[in-house]
Amino acid sequence: MENSSSNSAKLENGLSALIITFNEESNIKSAIENLSFADEIIIVDSHSTDATVSIASSFENVKIIQNKFINYADQRNFAINLASYPWILFIDADERINPALEEEIKNIIQKENSIIAYEFNRTFLFNKQPLHFSGWQTDKIYRLFRKENGYYDGNKIVHEKLIVNGKSGAVKNKLLHYSYTDYSSYKYKMIQYGKMKAIEELNKGTVPNVFHFYIRPAYQFLYQYIIRLGILDGKKGMIICYLNAYSVYERFQELKKLRSNN
Repeated sequence: MENSSSNSAKLENGLSALIITFNEESNIKSAIENLSFADEIIIVDSHSTDATVSIASSFENVKIIQNKFINYADQRNFAINLASYPWILFIDADERINPALEEEIKNIIQKENSIIAYEFNRTFLFNKQPLHFSGWQTDKIYRLFRKENGYYDGNKIVHEKLIVNGKSGAVKNKLLHYSYTDYSSYKYKMIQYGKMKAIEELNKGTVPNVFHFYIRPAYQFLYQYIIRLGILDGKKGMIICYLNAYSVYERFQELKKLRSNN
């Protein structure tokens, strides 16, 4: 039985690992196992139609809540409010923490310092092989923060932004991001991102025109492929840069539809 001092330490330095999911049956088992060091694991599921929930339910240490998906920022803020412990570790179902990063996280939450949020650099994996360029070489994102000091900006509904009330830092070890498993899945993801970004554009009052339909996607491709050195990633870079540019094209096509329906 834990004594009162160990319980107090856990309350002060405890870690809630959060995952938001929708149809992640291929990732969820490994994701949960990867977070076994956390004091609690909470999954907020957007009413998956595959085996995500049943797989997650097989783990006794996992709490599963289903919540209607509005946007990523809203879903993440909903998950934060469910956390029992002061430190939040937000992980996507296709991200993994290696042993070195796990130890670093444990050390961070146990020591006293003024930093209340940490950015993670990510290694983008294309069919389990690292992508070295294509814009991903500087990819970083907040993943660890104190619950009372962070929330997601409601105006950024995709590629959501954490608002940090305090001093932030960065971890040394990289997070593994198994984002690309096959062409059709990644294309579908980019289309969905594009559609959600269209809502942001609608809220900003953007009126799409020829520039948005053709110049913006072309620029996105050339920027990532040439300026951000996607060409050095070979065929992998070509595919990723094309699909990211396609997401921009989809964004403004969707915006055109949204404006015509209003």
